[in-house]
Amino acid sequence: MNILAIGLASVAQFILGMIWYGGLFGKLWGTIHGFDQYSKEEQQAMMAKMPPYYALQFVVTVVTTVVLAVLISHTQGYSAYVLALLVWIGFVVPTQVADVIFGGTQPRWMLQKMAIMAGGSLLFLMAAAGILQAF
Repeated sequence: MNILAIGLASVAQFILGMIWYGGLFGKLWGTIHGFDQYSKEEQQAMMAKMPPYYALQFVVTVVTTVVLAVLISHTQGYSAYVLALLVWIGFVVPTQVADVIFGGTQPRWMLQKMAIMAGGSLLFLMAAAGILQAF
């Protein structure tokens, strides 16, 4: 395992996550979670409390990247992309679908939320796979 590759892949996933959940789907994501129902002041107060959660998210992103790197290094004959796809199909998507179904998401938002979460996760894992495979 290459620590530089793990670091780069983790940072890349985190940046892609900011773009995915912020720029691309931020407005819809906020609507799904009722964020748009708060005043600008309340939204800013909520956002001011986010840094510890972002830090935790970065830690779990590093963990995911390390696990993917271990799978890549111990599985001969499969490309990093195939392994990332298998992890996504077999573990990530089912977990995210269950989270949406049983996590209190309003039924009218379930499909959109599942699509945003699953699509983002696939993008992030493929980016990590590409970086890890390059090293």
